[in-house]
Order: sequence, then structure tokens, then C-alpha cells
Amino acid sequence: MTRELTGRHVLAIVLCAFGVIVGVNLLMAFKAVSTFPGLETANSYVASQKFDVERAAQQALGWTVTPQYDGAELTLMIRDQHGNPARVRSLDASIGRPTHVRDDQTPQFSYENGMFRAPVALAPGNWIIHVTAEAWDGTQFRQRIDHFSGSRVKG
Repeated sequence: MTRELTGRHVLAIVLCAFGVIVGVNLLMAFKAVSTFPGLETANSYVASQKFDVERAAQQALGWTVTPQYDGAELTLMIRDQHGNPARVRSLDASIGRPTHVRDDQTPQFSYENGMFRAPVALAPGNWIIHVTAEAWDGTQFRQRIDHFSGSRVKG
């Protein structure tokens, strides 16, 4: 015995389908907004007033930062324009995921043999390293480095 498909049945099916679609979209929008702060600076206007001067001073240093991660330790090699270890007065760095702040870390780096070293635990995937360093002449150096941490292969 089969039941007849009426207009009410079709309306109920369509409303349920669109209800699921709208519900999932609302859930995804809520999760996106609640887990990603999207904030690079507290006040972009104030930051823009000093940007060109700070950028020129930082470029004059000629520094490059090369990160390496071996599964247990993160090293940052900071070199000057001649490839020598840069004269860094102080260094601060934070490491986090691009999509959320849950895994953010602020490791304590030590200087050894021309490299800054810190023990960290990074799961495989994309990470962002924010480096803030100060040269001996007081020039601030800031760089954001996109870093991929691969999975360790045991052999």
C-alpha cells in the first residue's frame, strides 16, 4: 500500500532540506567568527602613521630570518646582509596556527652558536611565527614567517 505524495509532503521535504542548509551555514559562520580573531593590530590607523619609517629602518638592517624545526626544537637563524649572524640585542617570538589561537606558544629562546633555539612541540601543519627583534642600535625588526611543520617519519 503506497501513500499519495501530496503538496504538503513536498512542502515539508523542501522546508526540511532548506532548514538543514541554513542551520549548517549558521553553525559554520559562528565557528569561523568565534575561533579566528582576525586581528593583526589593535589600531590600524595608528600603526600606519609609523609604518614607512619603521619599514625603511628595518630594511636598512638587511636581516633575514630562517626557521628550522626538527620535531623537538625550533631554531631561528638571523643573518645580516653579508650572511653573518646579526647583532641582535633581544628577541621575542610567538608561534601559532593561522586559523585559531588555541595552539599559540611563546617559547623562550636561548642564543647558541649564531642561532636562537627553543624547545617547542609543533603538530604537523601550517604555523605562523611572529618574530620581533631589536638591533643593538635600537632598530626594531618584525617579521611574520609562514612555516610548515611536516610529520616526523619513524624509520
